[in-house]
Amino acid sequence: MTPFNIVLVAPEIPQNTGSIGRLAVSTGSILHLIDPLGFSLDEKHLRRAGMDYWKHLHLCRYPDWEKFLELNPGAVLHLFSTHGKKSYFDVRYTPGDYLVFGRESAGLPPELYTGYADRLRLIPMPGTFYRSLNLANSVSIALYEALRQTRTAWDSADIPANDLSGESARA
Repeated sequence: MTPFNIVLVAPEIPQNTGSIGRLAVSTGSILHLIDPLGFSLDEKHLRRAGMDYWKHLHLCRYPDWEKFLELNPGAVLHLFSTHGKKSYFDVRYTPGDYLVFGRESAGLPPELYTGYADRLRLIPMPGTFYRSLNLANSVSIALYEALRQTRTAWDSADIPANDLSGESARA
């Protein structure tokens, strides 16, 4: 299965990145972190949120956006933002695509809004008061929509059912 790629541009909160790392491991995705990070990768909050999944994570780290692009030529990018005009529901995803998210406090860097205006994706929020969703929640929503559309590794015959004890029903 070709993995999806989760890209975090300058994430600030270690617990979010830890949870997203856990999500990446659980879905066979690759996590890309673009500096500056608002925390150390050794921080205990990052490890606690990622639990024992972190050691299984396929992680790539870049000093800046330019280096990320250089090392991932031809990457199909989907940038998620409250400034997006196209709903993430209306996008066709392909395994290997890159799902890009900005920092918790400010979103994507301004130059990405202008340089990738046609690649901005919106997660609709129909409530009457909102600013944005939590970063880890947004990544989960977008990634699972991409996985739902492609379903390459989600054939129910390949997913063992678990009972409440946590043991596989197919021993």
